[in-house]
Amino acid sequence: QVQLVESGGGLVQAGGSLRLSCAASAGRTFSSYTMAWFRQAPGKEREFVAAIRRGLGSTNYADSVKGRFTISRDNTKNTVYLQMNSLKPEDTAVYYCAADDSGLWPLLRIGAYDYWGQGTQVTVSS
Repeated sequence: QVQLVESGGGLVQAGGSLRLSCAASAGRTFSSYTMAWFRQAPGKEREFVAAIRRGLGSTNYADSVKGRFTISRDNTKNTVYLQMNSLKPEDTAVYYCAADDSGLWPLLRIGAYDYWGQGTQVTVSS
């Protein structure tokens, strides 16, 4: 099992940047987990944002954030990051960190992930 603690959310104006962090306390080697970010805007369902595979670290992005967001990981720090650039008001949401240890790929459904953080609020003003 793994516990996930998120940080880095806040208020930023449109066009700005923000970096989210998710620190993991893993019951197995952190590098063995595929990690992902999801988000949920007010009144909407939770949606996939980005994922980074365990092992070689392949990445996958939702079309809405491709070219603007970058997911990365530092296995020496047990941390996954989401660098968000060129932010838009429609990016406003609670962002959640998630982890999976199955090794399957790609994993785009929320049901594929076993562990979740508490979420961190990102608000983009126009």
